[in-house]
Amino acid sequence: MNNSSWFEPVRAYCERTDAAFWSEPVNAVTNAAFLVAALAAAVRARGDGPVLALAAVTGLVGIGSFLFHTLANRWSMLADVIPIAVFIHGYFGLALARFFGLPVPAAVLGTLAFAGLGFGLSPALDALTGRDVAALTNGSVDYLPAVLALFGVGLALLKRTPEAGRAILATGGVFLVSLAFRTVDARVCAALPLGTHFLWHALNALVLYRLPATAALFRRGGRRG
Repeated sequence: MNNSSWFEPVRAYCERTDAAFWSEPVNAVTNAAFLVAALAAAVRARGDGPVLALAAVTGLVGIGSFLFHTLANRWSMLADVIPIAVFIHGYFGLALARFFGLPVPAAVLGTLAFAGLGFGLSPALDALTGRDVAALTNGSVDYLPAVLALFGVGLALLKRTPEAGRAILATGGVFLVSLAFRTVDARVCAALPLGTHFLWHALNALVLYRLPATAALFRRGGRRG
């Protein structure tokens, strides 16, 4: 990719009608929800280092997404997606260690395996269906591993630590709804020019608060702190 490609305009959502900075005012402003979520998660952390780190990443999610919904080019798209990926994999590793009591090396290996699944899933689905699944889902297929992880961890915890399991399953439900709003945005432009992506921001900010808040309640092995 040459230098000019980094600044190539990207129009990914209904609300954007041109390349102007404020062409997506609602999508841009609703990223404040991530900053609120980050602050709330930091308060709940009470000195819990991993949870504080996740709260900081949540703040970066809001900043990166704001950049993408204002500058709308290829480099700002990376500023949007990289913090989200860091949060997903960071939380997965923390869940393995904190909820299931895995030693750090095992949690790291498990997280690497999860990342490999995530990177390989979309090409595998493309090959299986003969279709561009990312295009069909407005890119939401990239979040399918996160959905599976939330429900998998939640179900696995129901017997071990029921309170944590129920909390994560409920958060998984919120994430599914938020992902639905992200997915349909490209399909409702004619009827709803504003789109639905801003609802993904609002609900996903709640998800990114609830997950660290749940982790803050528990310590290694799933014991409540």
